[in-house]
Amino acid sequence: MSRYQVESLPLKDAFLLHLPRYEDGRGYFVELFRRAFAEREGLPEFIQDNLSYSRQGVLRGLHFQRPPHAQAKLVCALQGVIQDVIVDLRPSSPTYRRWYAVELRAEGPRLSWIYVPVGFAHGFLVLSSEALVLYRCSAYYAPEADGGIRWDDPQLAISWQLSEGQIPIVSPKDAALPLLSQIDNPFAEL
Repeated sequence: MSRYQVESLPLKDAFLLHLPRYEDGRGYFVELFRRAFAEREGLPEFIQDNLSYSRQGVLRGLHFQRPPHAQAKLVCALQGVIQDVIVDLRPSSPTYRRWYAVELRAEGPRLSWIYVPVGFAHGFLVLSSEALVLYRCSAYYAPEADGGIRWDDPQLAISWQLSEGQIPIVSPKDAALPLLSQIDNPFAEL
């Protein structure tokens, strides 16, 4: 398991997990997940995998699932490059209402996952011509528990990697999400 490198992030309990990529003339190989690592790190059991395909300029998020269906996630880019953003929504956390952004890339000497703990909102912006994003989730998706906050919430002031004047491609559902100040925080008990 020493092949797995953990990089702490400035938000409490979140981290990057870097996995080596083994390349040769045929292509490459990456060991994507190892339950023993997850157990050692105290991660929850991941029970649902999701895959999303998006074009350049698509912004998905910022999403979360309310308890009792709240999800921790492991997220990686299998193709392309994304700007991945997480926001700590846990009032008891020292990093409450802070966000962090990282580029996740399919190419390079390693593949990286971002660990998104329960109590965080998550979203991403596609920077490459297209992207495939894999999410491992610790709870099943439940439509009645679906929640989120606006990607452009001025209180959060997230620095999305948008060109001047660029408007991201956002679903009608995501465009209608409330501001953080307009929601009853479902993570008050965390």
